[in-house]
Amino acid sequence: MQGFDVQGPVQAEVFVLRRREAAVELAGPCGPDPWYVEVGASDDPVDVVTRLATRLMDAPLLVHSTSWRRDRGGVILTFVVVNRPEQAAQLPGVPVLRAELARSSATHAARAIQAGQVLEHGMRHLAWLALEDPTVRASLDDGWRTVLEQYVPEPFQHLG
Repeated sequence: MQGFDVQGPVQAEVFVLRRREAAVELAGPCGPDPWYVEVGASDDPVDVVTRLATRLMDAPLLVHSTSWRRDRGGVILTFVVVNRPEQAAQLPGVPVLRAELARSSATHAARAIQAGQVLEHGMRHLAWLALEDPTVRASLDDGWRTVLEQYVPEPFQHLG
């Protein structure tokens, strides 16, 4: 079987999250917008995101890739970076808003995907991991687990 070969740039799309009381905020180097980082051909994307997040904001609680897609002339790997509430407090934050998921067919990707939809998917993915993955569960406190309870994975839709 031939492997998946990527031609063109690979970028990490990073959503930096912090919890303020019972709410989640986007608060990273690009404020509420996703942060884009080019990943070199020989670089490990998780290492790149972790290293840059640590350099700019101190060591995060969690770095996890939640999805990938083709966009911006290459492959986009989406990450959530979870910071402590007091971490990088000088960075402005905005509340994370709920969004409808981008829907695909059984064999084709969605035609258009907005940043809010990617983040919604990432939050649902994080909520699933908080239940199923021992490392993620241990990295997040009860406050995070409580906030993530509202994000429930949905079954696949739009077959046919």
